[in-house]
Amino acid sequence: MKNKLLILFVLINFSHFAFAGSYENLLLAVKNDQTESVLDYLNRGMDVNTTDSHGLTLLMLAARNGNTALVDHLIQRKASINYINQYGETALLLAAFSGKIAIVQQLITAAAEINTPGWTPLHYAAFSGHLAVIEVILLAGAKVDARAPNRQTALMLAAKNGHEAVVKKLLAAGASATLKDANEKTAKQLALETGNTDTARWLE
Repeated sequence: MKNKLLILFVLINFSHFAFAGSYENLLLAVKNDQTESVLDYLNRGMDVNTTDSHGLTLLMLAARNGNTALVDHLIQRKASINYINQYGETALLLAAFSGKIAIVQQLITAAAEINTPGWTPLHYAAFSGHLAVIEVILLAGAKVDARAPNRQTALMLAAKNGHEAVVKKLLAAGASATLKDANEKTAKQLALETGNTDTARWLE
């Protein structure tokens, strides 16, 4: 009886360490764009919605990396498209921030949420100045004057970071230049504070 319990204890611990190793290796494979290795781990039973220590799912990591092939495979395997991490981010937000337009299009086609609560993909794209991403997001139905938690709009974020082409695009899409953030500042005021006078001139 004692020998059987010992064997059972060894098997349980071996399984635990094997799983832990597979978990780490799966995340490493995603981060290193090793698509075939990732699929192998998933075929062996790993969860398609596995998250890392920061709450980033496999889909989020692949989206941030711009790995279109892996994103496609994960979507086909029913990965959670609108999973929100501890920072309030989705895969679409991360792709928008990184300017990964092909991923943005994939996720939108897969029914990713455009107008997320709090920070939206449009905010993230405007902050980073990714004009092509913004065009795609607007066409998909993004609310141009959506407010971030600090009450700033995409126009304000683009203005204060000096993204002139983005400012012009947002204005053409109907963004309001008169709205104020939590500190009672307009997009123009934010642009002038950061020395972006060329951007500010579009915000009269």
